[in-house]
Amino acid sequence: MEKVDELKSKFLDLIQGNAKIPVVGHLPDYESLHQEKALDVSTSNSQQPERPSDQEILESIDQKYFTIDQDFDAGRYELGKIENMSNTDKIEEYLQQLRQQQLVVSNNVLQMILEKQTSCQEEFNNVVDVEKCVEDALLSVKESRAKLETATRHFTTASLGILANYRKRTLVQQLLRYLKTIKTMHETESRMPDLFKNGDYSGAIDLLLECQRVAARYRHFTCIDALSSKLQDTLVMAEEHLDGALSTMCQGFDQSVYKELQSAYALLGKTEVAIDQLHMHFISAVQKKSCFVVQSYSVIEVSSSEDKKLYPQLCKDIPEEHFIPCLLTLCKALWQIILSYHKVVTWHLRNPREKKSDAGFEANYNEQYVKNKLNSGLAKLWQDVQTKVSSLVLAANISNYKIDDFLEVLSILHRFSQIGEELCDSESKEVADSVRTQSICYFNKFHADKLDDLKVFLENEAWTPCPVREDFTCLHLQEFRGLRSCVEQCAGISGRHNDSSVDGSSTGANFFNRFPDPKGPTPFDMSFHPDSRDEHIMSSVNEDMSGYYSEESEEDVAVSSVGVHTDKHSKFGTAPTNGCRLLTNTTLSVLRLCGKYLQMSRLLRSISVEVVSALTQLFEYYLYTIHTFFASDTPNCLCPNVSSLKLVSVIKRIKESLLQNESQDLDVTVDEALVSPMVDLQTSETLYGLRERVVAVESLIFLAQEFEFLKKYLEQLLESQGSSIHYLQQFYSQTVSVAHEMRKPVYACVAWRCVDSRQVLAMMSKVDWEIKEIMSEHSKYVDFIFQELHNFQKGLMEVDSTIQIPEPSVNAIWECLVMLIAHLFVEGFASSKKCSTAGRALMQLDFAQYITKLEKLCPLRPFPYYEFVEAYVKAYYQIEDDLENWIKEHSEYSSKQQLAVVSSACHTKKNRQRLTAFIEDMEKKDNR
Repeated sequence: MEKVDELKSKFLDLIQGNAKIPVVGHLPDYESLHQEKALDVSTSNSQQPERPSDQEILESIDQKYFTIDQDFDAGRYELGKIENMSNTDKIEEYLQQLRQQQLVVSNNVLQMILEKQTSCQEEFNNVVDVEKCVEDALLSVKESRAKLETATRHFTTASLGILANYRKRTLVQQLLRYLKTIKTMHETESRMPDLFKNGDYSGAIDLLLECQRVAARYRHFTCIDALSSKLQDTLVMAEEHLDGALSTMCQGFDQSVYKELQSAYALLGKTEVAIDQLHMHFISAVQKKSCFVVQSYSVIEVSSSEDKKLYPQLCKDIPEEHFIPCLLTLCKALWQIILSYHKVVTWHLRNPREKKSDAGFEANYNEQYVKNKLNSGLAKLWQDVQTKVSSLVLAANISNYKIDDFLEVLSILHRFSQIGEELCDSESKEVADSVRTQSICYFNKFHADKLDDLKVFLENEAWTPCPVREDFTCLHLQEFRGLRSCVEQCAGISGRHNDSSVDGSSTGANFFNRFPDPKGPTPFDMSFHPDSRDEHIMSSVNEDMSGYYSEESEEDVAVSSVGVHTDKHSKFGTAPTNGCRLLTNTTLSVLRLCGKYLQMSRLLRSISVEVVSALTQLFEYYLYTIHTFFASDTPNCLCPNVSSLKLVSVIKRIKESLLQNESQDLDVTVDEALVSPMVDLQTSETLYGLRERVVAVESLIFLAQEFEFLKKYLEQLLESQGSSIHYLQQFYSQTVSVAHEMRKPVYACVAWRCVDSRQVLAMMSKVDWEIKEIMSEHSKYVDFIFQELHNFQKGLMEVDSTIQIPEPSVNAIWECLVMLIAHLFVEGFASSKKCSTAGRALMQLDFAQYITKLEKLCPLRPFPYYEFVEAYVKAYYQIEDDLENWIKEHSEYSSKQQLAVVSSACHTKKNRQRLTAFIEDMEKKDNR
């Protein structure tokens, strides 16, 4: 304000005429200048020299004075122009010039001020107005500042304090977050084991990846740089933990754990790597587990200093008695691995990876890669698994195993092959080849031993009936367990279980659904060893409680339906009407062998041809032995051989192929059996062993029935292997079909001994056939024959009371007996040298009386061989011209009997000689 007032006073003085000319330079100089002016005025007035104009003076001013340099010093500048300081005049003159210039400039300045005085006044008024405005503004500003000061004091200071505190708090919070983040990152390593221990693999990997992202975000912190490398090491360690957890899935798949592992690998972007690692772990698990199991059963311990043996070498160290437990343990261990892999495949099928729109191609590629890898790994894993099993099987020595133990091995391997078929439609060719190699060697030896055992059984057989249930069949035997459904199906009998294939294997095993827990039960936990408690064949067993347990169907099967095929497969009509089946322990042994053989073929279809061939040999040897024991002691009598040509050829073929020469298929021979000394076939009180003979023959026929029942199954068994069934059909048509023909030759050995043929012929030879008158009474030999028949019937009834002889056997016995008596009649009639008409009437009377008495004893209707005797008696009434034709038509009579007719009927010597020669020629031709 002071400066404004000073400026105002100066303008007022200027306007009022009191303005003072500013002095340029120092005050002493200004005073001397006025003195000089006064002197000059006086001088000029006196001298009045010529003065330059103002304009010229102004133009003469040095341009240096017009600069705006603040450091310009005029005095020093002028002094610098004076060259000679001693020339005062010159200095005075120069000084005078400067004074003129100063005066002119001052006058011009004043003149210019005066010219602008009006404008100055106006501007001054404006300044006054501005001053007033400034004062008003100053007042407003003061008031505003006062109010702002109050507002600041009441609001701004407090608000700014709050904002400052909020800013500080925000900074502190952010710093705290940084510190917590850093702390969390540092604690990640210690938290990782807990997360992995709890199975939170995806959470652990997510935490590590988040820590890495945070480390990249806060890498400007010094402590984070060192932590980043530590996090990378932790991530590597986490991947090792994941790989270790992934390896545990090979033997104990856990869906929740595997899901976590897949999520963790997906976070790492290593899904394909996980699948590759998983396959390596499965292959390694198969190798390690197999070696561990085999080595645990090995008797030779491998020291750490020695080189580890290879798996095939370890298999060779397994003792014979430890092979089956080792095989079972190995299959169980491998089942856990296979089931785990199957669950991995199932999990990926049920949980496909989500396909994002921005990564569709990559997701599709990854999904297809996993699918292809799992499918290809399935076959490779099974190949590795069956290689381990086949190596163990090939290294084992099972030649000395019992059949039940061997069947147990086959059952285990058959179950193993079924798993392979269900897993990847594999035929398990490697396992099948190894089993076949072992089975062929074992079966050849086993069959040879069993033929020898069968010989021993037959030689020690007492031929007493075994008490079995009345509807007993081979399917009641425990050895046929697991074969019932397929056998009945092949035989065309409706059974309760039709879900079995021809080989007896179940088509709906479905092991992976029945045994879903890798740590739970396995398909190999059940007992593969036959249990005799499963069979109920004895006649005293309650039928409602009978049955057996089928291995394949794994259900209780009622045996009531087994009786359905009893009548249907009784081809020969030999099913006993009295509800009793006649078979021996040896018959049961043969059937048991058949069941065991068929179990082999069911469990190992590739040896079906050898099994079927062995079955035929068992039956052939049994048939041959029955014939040798009971049909080879036929007494010398007049009857022809009752054995059919078919039976004779079969017996001959069996003797040549099985008892003398080596078999072409199995290279097996067996010695001929000898009947047991306990079997009495020569005592008349026992009807020459009729009881034993009936049991033997009927057991053979029963065995033939069972073979007939198995025929369709055996045919399909061979057809399933692509083998020709011509041999089997020939066996049934030529061998099995002759079993019922064994009755006549066996029972003839009894029947022909029950009548004393020599005594009968001797008594007939004493009869006078040349009587003149017709007799009213029959001859005494007829009473003798009837007495013999009565004694025979009594003995037959005694035998029947003990074993209940089947009706076909009774008929066969009587037929043989009637045959013998018929031939005795003809032979006795033919022994007469001369016979009258009355004698021939006596012959007819004797035979008629015999028939009348026979009707009371013999159950046969009509009587066999009646025409045989009747036609011979009537031949005596033939005319001479018809005798030759009669001889040609009745070749059943012997040449002696025909000659007797010729000698009695021909009255001319010439005809007798001619007919005698004709009969002799026919005899010679027959002998040839």
